[in-house]
Amino acid sequence: MSNSSPSPTPSPIQGRQTLTLQGLRFDANLGILDHEKTAPQPILVDAELSLGPQPLLPQDDDIFHVLDYRKVRRIIIDECTAEHVNLLESLIGKVVHRLLQLPGVRGVRVKIAKLEIFDDCEVAIRMEAGEW
Repeated sequence: MSNSSPSPTPSPIQGRQTLTLQGLRFDANLGILDHEKTAPQPILVDAELSLGPQPLLPQDDDIFHVLDYRKVRRIIIDECTAEHVNLLESLIGKVVHRLLQLPGVRGVRVKIAKLEIFDDCEVAIRMEAGEW
């Protein structure tokens, strides 16, 4: 019988990373009702981007070596405000498709809520695509 102690478990060098933008509020040209076609409507967007395995520490402390969340925010706003879209389902599909094109993004989850469609509730759609 050996008296050797077990080898220490090596610490992980990578972890699964998800970038989350939550509570992004702005106005979008969205809807089929007459008043929705003449004026932008307030929406709320939540987005999660699966980046898969990432080093626990980036190669350095430079924004150019990671996914810049300012760019993700700008893409969401630009996709939602570029033109009038009748359906929330069409808008969320455009946003998810565009975010999946970002380098290193493996999966996307987006939720878009129309905040003022009804007096008594919000209406939201959630879509998920890619690998998680």
